[in-house]
Amino acid sequence: MDLTPSAAAPLVSVVTIFLDAGAFLEEAIRSVFGQTYTHWELLLVDDGSTDRSSAIARDYAGREPGKVRYLEHPGHVNRGMSASRNLGIRCARGGLIALLDADDVWLPRKLEEQVAILASRPEVGMVIGRSRYWFGWTGRAEDAGRDAAPEYDVAAGSIVDPPGLLRINYPLGGGTAPCPSDILFRADLVARHGAFEEAFVGDLQLYEDQAFLAKVYLKEKVYVSGETWDLYRQHRGSCVSQVKRAGRYHAVRARYLRWLAEYLEREGCRDPDVLRAMKRALRPYDHPYLDAIRRAGRPFYKALRRSCGKVSRALSRARGATSEVSSPSSPRGRPPRDGRPAG
Repeated sequence: MDLTPSAAAPLVSVVTIFLDAGAFLEEAIRSVFGQTYTHWELLLVDDGSTDRSSAIARDYAGREPGKVRYLEHPGHVNRGMSASRNLGIRCARGGLIALLDADDVWLPRKLEEQVAILASRPEVGMVIGRSRYWFGWTGRAEDAGRDAAPEYDVAAGSIVDPPGLLRINYPLGGGTAPCPSDILFRADLVARHGAFEEAFVGDLQLYEDQAFLAKVYLKEKVYVSGETWDLYRQHRGSCVSQVKRAGRYHAVRARYLRWLAEYLEREGCRDPDVLRAMKRALRPYDHPYLDAIRRAGRPFYKALRRSCGKVSRALSRARGATSEVSSPSSPRGRPPRDGRPAG
C-alpha cells in the first residue's frame, strides 16, 4: 500500500483523551507509532490530569512536533470525555477520525486495514471491528484465559444500512457495541450529525460513546468487519467498572435511554423496529412493577410451554400408533406414495 500523502492515503487524525492515565498512556501512544499506516497525526487531549500523564503527552509532542500535538482545556480544567473528544475533533486536520482511549492499545494493521475499507467503499461513513476484551494485560494466565472478542449479530463484511445497528446493537439490541478505540469514521459525519454530547458528564459518561454511535447508526451506512484491531483493557479504574461497582448502572442506563428516546423523536425516526426496541428497553424503567410481574411470570410460562409441548408430542405419537393399527399396509400410517389405497 502506498503510504505517501495523497488521496489514496488520507490523513487520519487520532484523538486520544486522557485523565490521570499515567499507568497506560505511553503504551497507547506507542501503539500508534507502531502502525503500518504512517499518514496520521496524534492529538493528545488532556482533561485536567494531575498525574504524570500530562508530562508524558507534552514530552511526545515536543519530540514529534510534526506528528503529535498536546491539547488541553483553558485553565487545565476537567470538562469530561465528550468535551475532550470534541476538542480533539475540532483541532483535527484529517479527513478520517480514529479514537484511541488512553488505556487501550491498537494492533499494528488497524489503520491500514480500516482506511482501505473506507477508501474502497465511499458510501460507508464508519467502520467497526471486533474489540478484544483484554484481561490478560496483567500478565496472569487466569486473566489471559478470559480474553474474548465478541462477534456482532450481523455477518462479518456486511454494510448495514441505517438505522439497522441502532436496533441490533447494545443498548437497544442484544448485539455487542463497538468500543471507541475500535472505530474509524469520516470527519464530515460530525458536521452532518453532531459531535459528542458534552452534557454527558459524571456517571453519564458511561454512554457518551453510545450517544455518538446512535447518531451515526440513525443516518449512515456502517461497515461491520470480523477483524480485531484493538485491545480493550479491562480494569477497575474504567468508567464502566466504577459505575457498576457503585450500583448505579441501571440508573445511568435509564437516563441514557430517555435521552435517546427524545433524540429519536426530534430526528423524526419512524422505523417500527427501532421504536419497538426503544419501548422494550424502557419498559423496566417506565413500568417497573409491571415489568417485575412479567419477569416473575416468565418461568411459569416457560414451564407451561414445555408441558404443552410434551402433551402435543404425546398426542402425535398416539395418533401415529392409531394410524398404524388402522392401515397396517402403510408404513408409519402414511398413505402410499401415489395416494391410492393399498392392496
